[in-house]
Amino acid sequence: MNLQSPNVIVEKSAQELFDLLSNVRNFEKLMPDNIAKFEVIGDDAFIFGLKGMPEIKLKIKEKVAPNKIVLGSASDKLSFTLTANINAISDKSSDVKLDFEGEFNAMMGMMIKGPISKFIETLALNMDKL
Repeated sequence: MNLQSPNVIVEKSAQELFDLLSNVRNFEKLMPDNIAKFEVIGDDAFIFGLKGMPEIKLKIKEKVAPNKIVLGSASDKLSFTLTANINAISDKSSDVKLDFEGEFNAMMGMMIKGPISKFIETLALNMDKL
């Protein structure tokens, strides 16, 4: 399953946005209002839970400054990645898009497609809170 957020323009340089997203603590600011849990469990990992959904552990898997940060699930049960693609527009603004990629069976895919789409859209739209 491949899902994408809308492109969002952020009033920060690509490097500044990359640095902010490289700090997993900042992901708490991006979370939707219905967050039930957010816990940093290391320099590159955190656990979050939304009301009515299981908790998910994410870990930074790859960083390519200043254009790309890949977060991946730290569980074998749900295998997916969430990639932030950052493009500089000017010295003071950049464009960011989130790409979600995961392998799920058909039933699971149908159940999570809507909530995941809404989730990554919320993360992208909250980028200006950083």
